[in-house]
Amino acid sequence: MTGILTARRVPPPSKAFDLLLAGGLTVFFGFLSLAQAQLGGVFSLLMLGPLVWRRKYPELVFFGVSGVAVLQWLAGVDLQVGNIGLLVALYTISVYGEVRYSRIALGVGGLGVLMATARYYATSDWRQQITMMVAFGAVVFGVWAFGERRRTRGLYVAQLEERAAQLERDRDREAALAVSNERTRIAREIHDVVAHGLSIMIVQADGGLYAADASPEQAKKALATIGDTGRASLTEMRKMLGLLKQDEQNELDPDQPRPQPGVDSLPELIENVREAGLSVDYQVTGTPRDLPALLGLTAYRIVQEGLTNTLKHAGPGAHACVTLHFGREMLTVVVTDDGRGAGVASSSDPGHGLVGMRQRASISGGTVSAGPKAGGGYEVVAKLPYDLPGSP
Repeated sequence: MTGILTARRVPPPSKAFDLLLAGGLTVFFGFLSLAQAQLGGVFSLLMLGPLVWRRKYPELVFFGVSGVAVLQWLAGVDLQVGNIGLLVALYTISVYGEVRYSRIALGVGGLGVLMATARYYATSDWRQQITMMVAFGAVVFGVWAFGERRRTRGLYVAQLEERAAQLERDRDREAALAVSNERTRIAREIHDVVAHGLSIMIVQADGGLYAADASPEQAKKALATIGDTGRASLTEMRKMLGLLKQDEQNELDPDQPRPQPGVDSLPELIENVREAGLSVDYQVTGTPRDLPALLGLTAYRIVQEGLTNTLKHAGPGAHACVTLHFGREMLTVVVTDDGRGAGVASSSDPGHGLVGMRQRASISGGTVSAGPKAGGGYEVVAKLPYDLPGSP
């Protein structure tokens, strides 16, 4: 809430316009009134001069000009052309002043109409008095109403501009969030593809190095596995990068068909891990069913990451088990091993692996828990509902 002494911020072009307006009215009407009647001219100058500050102090200017008009009325000075300053001040307060002061200004204008009629048309008959009262009242109310309409329109335009600015800010935030989510998705995909392939290649390279002298055939087999794994990883990487060129609608729709692996690809994945030297059991329980592409990809990546961690941390001679259980409402994915990876995994930085699994499960509306098993080894359990978030 503002007072009559509160200054408004006025841009330089508006200041220049107010200076020209006040100067022009003062020179034309003020000095014209001064030439007709000396005292009337003084009052006119006092009412026109303050219009220089009409937008900066709209309430103060209006009530100041009204005070000069009251002095003119008390002095019995006839109406002058300089009294137009009253109308300019009334218009200004109705546009730029506070609403409560604008309403008061309208009341002051109505009172001024009565005072002017009583003073300057006291000798006229009642019909002329009523006519002049209505005419003055119409002018005063018309000026005030025009200013009020200008104020309302200005507020409406300001609200539209603020709303447009807010929508633009929201759009920028959503775009930044979309970029961040896409970067996270790309990092997660790259980690899953590269980490798994490199883990198998490292294991095979180490095994081939030790077997190079004692068993050349075994070393050749390890090199062949390295080559096959590298080519498969490169192919999958190309598929993943190809997704980045897809239409945006397909990117945002999880049910759109994509060239991505799913649960049907798990036997091939597990066979590759077995060739890398890790013993893996694979079993499916419950009644298998068709899964959305996103859910199938999530299950595949969780199994891939779990077996990659086993290769990296479980140690030699470890045994892993992958179980898919198709329940009534959700798919449960379990990856366990009996190696020494529990202590290593818990003491090292989890990096992208466990975080990526949890992010994938969260996107599908599921959860992932991972930790050491009782009696040794490590276990990853993912629970993935069949109904994706936002699906009907």
